[in-house]
Amino acid sequence: MKIVVCDDSTEDLAEIGELLEKYKESNAGAKFEVVQFTDSSALYEKIQEGRLGDIYILDMIMSDKTGIDIGSLIRNTDERSVIIYITSSDDYALEAYGVRAVRYLLKPVREELFFEALDYAVSDAAKVIKDAEYEVKTKEGIVSVPYSRIEYIENYSRILNVWLTDGKTIQSIFIRKSFDDAVKEISGDKNFMQVHKSFLVNLNYVDKLASGNIVMQSGRNIPVSRTRAADVKKEYLMFVSEQYRQGDGGK
Repeated sequence: MKIVVCDDSTEDLAEIGELLEKYKESNAGAKFEVVQFTDSSALYEKIQEGRLGDIYILDMIMSDKTGIDIGSLIRNTDERSVIIYITSSDDYALEAYGVRAVRYLLKPVREELFFEALDYAVSDAAKVIKDAEYEVKTKEGIVSVPYSRIEYIENYSRILNVWLTDGKTIQSIFIRKSFDDAVKEISGDKNFMQVHKSFLVNLNYVDKLASGNIVMQSGRNIPVSRTRAADVKKEYLMFVSEQYRQGDGGK
């Protein structure tokens, strides 16, 4: 596991480095590599080259690229990495939520809050590394797809279309079982919700609820059954609230 830290204050960067070492010493099973940056532009360029870390600990206000600039770039290329912000201002909490940061900590950082944030981040990153997979029976054979790559699953005339976050689609062979049975296992994951008799969506990629449908971050519109509308709204708001609580818990 790799942790990337970026702060243009060498003093703050050193403090975070010391906290990471203390965390490792107090958690015998913690194994991670730490890479530090004081130049946010240099980190930005590195991320453009490809996935750099499993966990990012970022300052928000930096001289060139801001923490939001970097977080947005990470999310444009990598849905899996975990982001923690450590900053001197609480003015950017909503923007941090927009890139799905798991914690937003204020300087000076309290050790217990930092350790709690890292506990969550390490656990979350480990789950991503061991991401559950959904098996699709296709004409070419069984294709295993990580849950985190699935935007939504559609049932069309007893053929499953598994829409991925990169815009691609995996199509199943004809299924004899019901759609409910076909998605039974994945629908038990807290990130997924069946919003229609023929659609299961990944809540992480929902942009907004609209009248009678859900708008995904890709721009695709997913119908919501009238009989499910109230429950869909309730469950989605609960999901968003939980995500916000996790991302705002360090304030």
